Amino acid sequence: MASIYEQNRSVCKYVHSVSSGHEAIQLATAFQLEPQDYVSPYYRDESLLLGLGFSPEILMLQLLAKGDDIFTGGKSYYSHPNYRGDDKPTIIHQSSATGMQAIPATGIAQGIAFLEKAGMVQRNPVVLCSFGDASITEGEVSEAFQFAVLKKLPVIYLVQDNEWGISVSSEESRNMDAFQYAGGFNGMERIKIDGSDFEQSFNCMQQVFQWVRKNRTPYLVQARVPLLTHHTSGVRMEAYRSESDLAKHRSADPLISIKRQLQKQGVTQVYISEIEQEAASRVATDFKTAVAANDPDPVTAGENIFVPTNVVSESGERSPDGAKKIPMVDAVLYALREILEDHPEAVMYGQDIGRRLGGVFRETATLASQFGDERVFNTAIQEAYLIGSTVGMCATGLKPIVEIQFGDYIYPGFNQLATEISKSCYLSAGKFPVQTLIRVPVGAYQGGGPYHSGCIETTLLSIKGIKIVYPSNAADMKGLMKAAFLDPNPVIMLEHKGLYWSKVAGTEEAKTTEPSRDYIIPLGKAAAVLSASEMAVDSGESVAVITYGMGVYWALAAAKNLTGQIEILDLRCLFPLDEELIFETVRRHGKCLVLTEEPQNNSFAEALAGRISKACFHFLDAAVEVLGALNVPAIPMNMILENEVLPNGAKVESRLRNLISL
Repeated sequence: MASIYEQNRSVCKYVHSVSSGHEAIQLATAFQLEPQDYVSPYYRDESLLLGLGFSPEILMLQLLAKGDDIFTGGKSYYSHPNYRGDDKPTIIHQSSATGMQAIPATGIAQGIAFLEKAGMVQRNPVVLCSFGDASITEGEVSEAFQFAVLKKLPVIYLVQDNEWGISVSSEESRNMDAFQYAGGFNGMERIKIDGSDFEQSFNCMQQVFQWVRKNRTPYLVQARVPLLTHHTSGVRMEAYRSESDLAKHRSADPLISIKRQLQKQGVTQVYISEIEQEAASRVATDFKTAVAANDPDPVTAGENIFVPTNVVSESGERSPDGAKKIPMVDAVLYALREILEDHPEAVMYGQDIGRRLGGVFRETATLASQFGDERVFNTAIQEAYLIGSTVGMCATGLKPIVEIQFGDYIYPGFNQLATEISKSCYLSAGKFPVQTLIRVPVGAYQGGGPYHSGCIETTLLSIKGIKIVYPSNAADMKGLMKAAFLDPNPVIMLEHKGLYWSKVAGTEEAKTTEPSRDYIIPLGKAAAVLSASEMAVDSGESVAVITYGMGVYWALAAAKNLTGQIEILDLRCLFPLDEELIFETVRRHGKCLVLTEEPQNNSFAEALAGRISKACFHFLDAAVEVLGALNVPAIPMNMILENEVLPNGAKVESRLRNLISL
């Protein structure tokens, strides 16, 4: 296969890696995997895929980005599989990013361990996570190892060590190999083998799989292997590897080794040649078929970004008779409690949300006591693991809810969010949507300071393939939380901590009557908070304020002095966005202010203003205005400075008066 690709470089035009030199350890591993298992291969694992039973033609269809590529429909690289079926191990989608698969794969093992304790899994499934030696220096691999040994998870980490990370040698990039590194993780079994020797590799992997199936603890295998070809088709080995290095690697070719072993056992060269000829013929035939296959239909380019949700309309009672008024923080608690009661597959974890504290805002108080430490538990400070593990948890059928303690601390998890979670549904042709709810307290109030006050919606909205919810009151919080949990796609719930208890002056209306247990609000539906009078609209003296979160209350404060002239639209959900209601509202008034707590320049609010301007151009009496925080990199600690940076009712009122007068 590697040879025919090299001979047809103009046809095999998309970048790819091949497994030449890695065949022995990959096949030895593949032969241990069973249908109940899970495997996360990496981009050089084509021999492992062949060993699992995927034909050369199936792999070549992905190589050539054909429409019949069963993995991604022509959207991703060679040896980037994903698979669900009863005949082979499950393969979740994963990216090309070095080492990133360690966390999702460990999340699978986390899910298996949970299901085993609940008596819901049989036959002792094992997770295999495969990567190259250069991956071990990634910090996210450390997070995965830490969690695996802490929770004693049934995962095997296979490190294929060919001594190269593109042009960077192992000597210049790391002070220890994977085997030595694993020694620092108490509870990680480990072994180092010659991965070019098939017999040794097979016997080792057989023993390792048996160990993990029985003992349910993590194991690392470091397999030394040669790299016999280019790093990828786009990075040629002649550019950076010496002849002596290439000669050393060629001397360890596993094909030469296995031929020698076979001949010692009486297999003739004639028979070996027949096997090789048969393989060459099969590869040539499959390649010809793959080349002739159709390219993807262009209409599929926009498919599978999300899978459909069943929550499409508002239902239940928003204000039931006799229900008490609750703050937003209680709406979070009650919604989570009801989700855990109604959905045994729901699992919740994060920093400080467990039994002792119940969240730094007490929004998960009592949940661990009620549902147990297996379903509601603390984690270490590992934002990447918190976010990325949900990919694997979902693959096992669980529905994880995780909390990032403050919006300012989500950035260590961005690799997993942007690289793994957001792309999973799209690049798996809809087979692996990530159903997860990620809760993030955000926003500034009363001296929270530069690392506990950030708003992060613009950064999040730059990532496609995730949904962003931002409630501004208790009823919306509960109804949207239910919808977010039930949505089969990744949803981030931004929760303004300044509204949790309505401690900020003017936010008392964030407290609402608690909705009924079955109350639910579909994502992507905005709501009118305040309407303008028909007289003001007809006379051209009204303004539409498009806002969300704390902006709702700044707008309400301003509207008190502009009686009947202001209509306030609470977006509630930033993606999907209720553009229909936004544009309808702006067209009715002809004037619009988009209000945000984020720094204004290059914000979501400015982008939305541009879209409004285009869609409503012929109806506008003035340019669409935007008001946000000052363009500072952080919210200052001193409350006088904080107030100066943020919008407030007075600033909003001043801007609205200017708009009305135009």
